[in-house]
Amino acid sequence: MILVFTGLSTETNAEVQKTKRLMIEGLFNGKDGTMVLKNLKSDNIYVYNSERSTKRLTPESTFKVPNSLIGLETGAVRDEYEVKRWDGVIREFENWNRDHSLASAMRESAIWYYQDMARDIGENMMINYINQMGYGNGDITGRIDKFWLDSTLKISALEQADFMENLVEEELPFNEKSQKTVKRMMIQDEQDSFTLHGKTGTRLSDMGLGWYIGFVENDKETWVFAVNIDGSGTEAKNIAVEVLKEKEIIREGREKSK
Repeated sequence: MILVFTGLSTETNAEVQKTKRLMIEGLFNGKDGTMVLKNLKSDNIYVYNSERSTKRLTPESTFKVPNSLIGLETGAVRDEYEVKRWDGVIREFENWNRDHSLASAMRESAIWYYQDMARDIGENMMINYINQMGYGNGDITGRIDKFWLDSTLKISALEQADFMENLVEEELPFNEKSQKTVKRMMIQDEQDSFTLHGKTGTRLSDMGLGWYIGFVENDKETWVFAVNIDGSGTEAKNIAVEVLKEKEIIREGREKSK
Protein backbone atom coordinates (compact mmCIF):
# COMPACT_ATOMS: atom_id res chain seq x y z
CA MET A 1 0.00 0.00 0.00
CA ILE A 2 1.23 3.50 -0.85
CA LEU A 3 0.58 6.40 1.49
CA VAL A 4 -0.15 9.70 -0.25
CA PHE A 5 0.46 13.07 1.39
CA THR A 6 -0.99 16.30 0.02
CA GLY A 7 -1.19 19.80 1.42
CA LEU A 8 -4.14 20.74 3.60
CA SER A 9 -4.10 24.44 2.79
CA THR A 10 -2.85 27.06 0.37
CA GLU A 11 -2.17 29.52 3.20
CA THR A 12 1.34 30.97 3.25
CA ASN A 13 1.93 30.55 6.99
CA ALA A 14 4.96 28.26 7.40
CA GLU A 15 3.38 26.22 10.19
CA VAL A 16 0.28 25.55 8.11
CA GLN A 17 2.44 24.47 5.18
CA LYS A 18 4.08 21.87 7.41
CA THR A 19 0.73 20.13 7.89
CA LYS A 20 -0.09 17.52 5.26
CA ARG A 21 -3.02 15.21 4.67
CA LEU A 22 -2.49 11.54 5.46
CA MET A 23 -4.43 9.37 2.99
CA ILE A 24 -5.05 6.15 4.92
CA GLU A 25 -8.82 5.80 4.83
CA GLY A 26 -8.58 2.13 3.87
CA LEU A 27 -6.83 1.24 7.11
CA PHE A 28 -9.90 2.28 9.11
CA ASN A 29 -12.13 -0.31 7.39
CA GLY A 30 -15.10 2.02 7.15
CA LYS A 31 -14.92 3.19 10.77
CA ASP A 32 -14.58 6.82 11.76
CA GLY A 33 -11.20 7.74 13.18
CA THR A 34 -8.17 9.97 12.92
CA MET A 35 -4.38 9.87 13.05
CA VAL A 36 -1.86 12.58 13.86
CA LEU A 37 1.82 11.94 13.11
CA LYS A 38 4.58 14.49 13.72
CA ASN A 39 8.27 14.48 12.90
CA LEU A 40 9.98 16.28 15.78
CA LYS A 41 13.08 17.02 13.72
CA SER A 42 11.34 18.73 10.79
CA ASP A 43 8.10 19.70 12.59
CA ASN A 44 6.16 18.22 9.66
CA ILE A 45 2.69 17.07 10.75
CA TYR A 46 0.62 14.47 8.90
CA VAL A 47 -3.10 14.20 9.66
CA TYR A 48 -5.86 11.85 8.59
CA ASN A 49 -9.36 13.26 9.15
CA SER A 50 -8.42 16.74 10.35
CA GLU A 51 -11.95 17.46 11.61
CA ARG A 52 -11.90 14.51 14.00
CA SER A 53 -8.31 15.22 15.04
CA THR A 54 -9.58 18.25 17.00
CA LYS A 55 -12.55 16.44 18.57
CA ARG A 56 -12.13 15.76 22.27
CA LEU A 57 -12.88 12.20 23.36
CA THR A 58 -12.38 10.35 26.62
CA PRO A 59 -8.75 9.19 26.94
CA GLU A 60 -9.57 5.82 28.52
CA SER A 61 -6.39 3.90 29.41
CA THR A 62 -4.07 6.31 27.57
CA PHE A 63 -4.54 8.37 30.76
CA LYS A 64 -2.26 5.85 32.44
CA VAL A 65 0.62 7.88 31.02
CA PRO A 66 -0.16 11.18 32.82
CA ASN A 67 -1.54 9.25 35.80
CA SER A 68 1.86 7.52 36.16
CA LEU A 69 3.68 10.85 35.99
CA ILE A 70 1.44 12.37 38.65
CA GLY A 71 1.70 9.29 40.85
CA LEU A 72 5.50 9.33 40.72
CA GLU A 73 5.72 13.08 41.24
CA THR A 74 3.43 13.13 44.27
CA GLY A 75 4.88 10.01 45.89
CA ALA A 76 1.67 8.02 45.50
CA VAL A 77 4.09 5.39 44.16
CA ARG A 78 7.83 5.32 44.79
CA ASP A 79 8.91 3.93 41.42
CA GLU A 80 7.84 1.63 38.60
CA TYR A 81 8.54 -1.41 40.76
CA GLU A 82 6.16 -0.59 43.62
CA VAL A 83 3.63 -3.40 43.98
CA LYS A 84 -0.01 -3.03 44.93
CA ARG A 85 -1.72 -6.14 46.22
CA TRP A 86 -4.67 -7.46 44.25
CA ASP A 87 -7.89 -7.08 46.25
CA GLY A 88 -9.24 -10.46 45.15
CA VAL A 89 -12.04 -9.00 43.04
CA ILE A 90 -12.35 -10.91 39.74
CA ARG A 91 -12.24 -8.44 36.84
CA GLU A 92 -12.70 -8.65 33.05
CA PHE A 93 -9.21 -9.78 32.12
CA GLU A 94 -7.24 -12.59 33.74
CA ASN A 95 -3.99 -10.63 33.68
CA TRP A 96 -5.57 -8.01 35.94
CA ASN A 97 -6.35 -10.53 38.65
CA ARG A 98 -3.00 -10.55 40.42
CA ASP A 99 -0.57 -8.23 42.19
CA HIS A 100 0.88 -5.53 39.95
CA SER A 101 3.71 -3.04 39.90
CA LEU A 102 3.29 0.34 38.24
CA ALA A 103 5.18 -0.95 35.19
CA SER A 104 3.24 -4.21 34.87
CA ALA A 105 -0.06 -2.37 35.39
CA MET A 106 0.90 -0.09 32.50
CA ARG A 107 1.85 -3.07 30.33
CA GLU A 108 -1.30 -5.06 31.12
CA SER A 109 -3.49 -1.93 31.34
CA ALA A 110 -4.71 -2.98 34.79
CA ILE A 111 -7.27 -0.30 35.55
CA TRP A 112 -7.69 -1.17 39.24
CA TYR A 113 -4.06 -0.28 40.01
CA TYR A 114 -4.42 3.17 38.48
CA GLN A 115 -7.78 3.76 40.15
CA ASP A 116 -6.20 2.97 43.51
CA MET A 117 -3.29 5.30 42.73
CA ALA A 118 -5.66 8.08 41.66
CA ARG A 119 -7.45 7.86 45.02
CA ASP A 120 -4.08 8.12 46.76
CA ILE A 121 -3.16 11.17 44.65
CA GLY A 122 -6.44 12.90 45.53
CA GLU A 123 -8.52 15.45 43.68
CA ASN A 124 -6.48 18.54 44.63
CA MET A 125 -3.14 17.23 43.40
CA MET A 126 -4.72 15.56 40.38
CA ILE A 127 -6.42 18.71 39.09
CA ASN A 128 -3.33 20.78 39.88
CA TYR A 129 -1.09 18.68 37.63
CA ILE A 130 -3.71 18.20 34.90
CA ASN A 131 -4.08 21.98 34.72
CA GLN A 132 -0.30 22.46 34.65
CA MET A 133 -0.07 20.02 31.74
CA GLY A 134 -2.97 21.65 29.92
CA TYR A 135 -4.38 18.16 29.43
CA GLY A 136 -7.55 18.23 27.31
CA ASN A 137 -10.59 19.87 28.90
CA GLY A 138 -9.17 19.34 32.42
CA ASP A 139 -12.53 18.10 33.75
CA ILE A 140 -12.14 15.51 36.55
CA THR A 141 -15.60 15.98 38.06
CA GLY A 142 -16.56 12.44 37.05
CA ARG A 143 -15.15 10.93 40.27
CA ILE A 144 -11.48 10.63 41.20
CA ASP A 145 -11.17 6.96 40.20
CA LYS A 146 -13.05 7.02 36.88
CA PHE A 147 -13.08 10.54 35.39
CA TRP A 148 -10.94 9.36 32.44
CA LEU A 149 -13.08 6.26 31.74
CA ASP A 150 -16.02 7.16 29.47
CA SER A 151 -16.62 10.11 31.79
CA THR A 152 -15.83 13.83 32.02
CA LEU A 153 -12.16 14.15 31.02
CA LYS A 154 -11.70 14.52 27.26
CA ILE A 155 -8.77 15.17 24.92
CA SER A 156 -8.26 15.37 21.16
CA ALA A 157 -5.78 13.46 19.02
CA LEU A 158 -3.89 16.69 18.30
CA GLU A 159 -3.65 17.37 22.02
CA GLN A 160 -2.48 13.80 22.65
CA ALA A 161 0.30 14.27 20.08
CA ASP A 162 1.32 17.56 21.73
CA PHE A 163 1.35 15.81 25.11
CA MET A 164 3.61 13.08 23.69
CA GLU A 165 5.95 15.69 22.22
CA ASN A 166 6.26 17.40 25.60
CA LEU A 167 6.99 14.05 27.22
CA VAL A 168 9.66 13.21 24.64
CA GLU A 169 11.30 16.61 25.19
CA GLU A 170 10.82 16.26 28.98
CA GLU A 171 9.03 19.59 29.08
CA LEU A 172 6.09 18.47 31.22
CA PRO A 173 5.77 19.84 34.80
CA PHE A 174 7.48 16.81 36.34
CA ASN A 175 11.05 16.04 37.27
CA GLU A 176 13.34 14.46 34.72
CA LYS A 177 13.46 11.11 36.51
CA SER A 178 9.67 10.72 36.47
CA GLN A 179 9.47 11.49 32.76
CA LYS A 180 12.30 9.12 31.90
CA THR A 181 10.68 6.38 33.98
CA VAL A 182 7.32 6.69 32.22
CA LYS A 183 8.93 6.73 28.79
CA ARG A 184 10.79 3.56 29.70
CA MET A 185 7.57 1.91 30.90
CA MET A 186 5.95 2.71 27.55
CA ILE A 187 8.45 0.70 25.48
CA GLN A 188 6.55 -1.90 23.45
CA ASP A 189 9.06 -2.87 20.78
CA GLU A 190 12.83 -2.37 20.90
CA GLN A 191 14.86 -3.29 17.84
CA ASP A 192 18.33 -2.44 16.55
CA SER A 193 16.87 0.25 14.27
CA PHE A 194 14.05 1.71 16.37
CA THR A 195 12.27 1.85 19.72
CA LEU A 196 8.49 2.07 19.82
CA HIS A 197 6.85 3.57 22.91
CA GLY A 198 3.07 3.42 23.12
CA LYS A 199 -0.12 3.04 25.12
CA THR A 200 -3.49 1.76 23.98
CA GLY A 201 -6.87 2.67 25.39
CA THR A 202 -10.29 1.12 24.83
CA ARG A 203 -13.73 2.16 26.06
CA LEU A 204 -14.67 -1.15 27.65
CA SER A 205 -18.39 -0.45 28.00
CA ASP A 206 -19.03 -0.92 24.28
CA MET A 207 -15.62 -1.16 22.56
CA GLY A 208 -16.75 1.95 20.67
CA LEU A 209 -13.58 4.00 21.14
CA GLY A 210 -9.98 2.93 20.77
CA TRP A 211 -6.74 4.91 21.16
CA TYR A 212 -3.08 4.37 20.52
CA ILE A 213 -0.62 7.12 21.43
CA GLY A 214 3.15 7.19 21.65
CA PHE A 215 6.40 7.92 19.88
CA VAL A 216 9.12 6.22 17.87
CA GLU A 217 12.84 6.85 18.07
CA ASN A 218 15.01 5.62 15.22
CA ASP A 219 18.60 6.36 14.21
CA LYS A 220 17.59 9.54 12.37
CA GLU A 221 14.68 11.18 14.14
CA THR A 222 11.78 10.96 16.57
CA TRP A 223 8.09 10.85 15.63
CA VAL A 224 5.05 11.25 17.90
CA PHE A 225 1.61 9.92 17.02
CA ALA A 226 -1.97 9.62 18.20
CA VAL A 227 -4.69 7.46 16.66
CA ASN A 228 -8.30 7.06 17.68
CA ILE A 229 -11.06 5.01 16.07
CA ASP A 230 -14.65 3.97 16.66
CA GLY A 231 -13.32 0.56 17.65
CA SER A 232 -10.69 -0.91 19.95
CA GLY A 233 -7.24 0.13 21.07
CA THR A 234 -5.87 -2.90 19.23
CA GLU A 235 -7.35 -1.59 15.98
CA ALA A 236 -5.84 1.84 16.63
CA LYS A 237 -2.44 0.29 17.32
CA ASN A 238 -2.56 -1.82 14.15
CA ILE A 239 -3.26 1.30 12.08
CA ALA A 240 -0.41 3.22 13.69
CA VAL A 241 2.10 0.40 13.21
CA GLU A 242 1.08 -0.06 9.57
CA VAL A 243 1.58 3.65 8.85
CA LEU A 244 4.93 3.68 10.65
CA LYS A 245 6.06 0.73 8.54
CA GLU A 246 4.85 2.23 5.27
CA LYS A 247 6.69 5.46 5.99
CA GLU A 248 9.76 3.39 6.97
CA ILE A 249 9.86 5.00 10.38
CA ILE A 250 10.13 1.48 11.74
CA ARG A 251 12.10 -0.99 9.66
CA GLU A 252 12.04 -4.21 11.61
CA GLY A 253 14.54 -6.72 10.30
CA ARG A 254 15.84 -4.61 7.43
CA GLU A 255 18.71 -2.99 9.26
CA LYS A 256 19.71 -6.26 10.86
CA SER A 257 20.19 -8.00 7.53
CA LYS A 258 22.82 -5.57 6.30
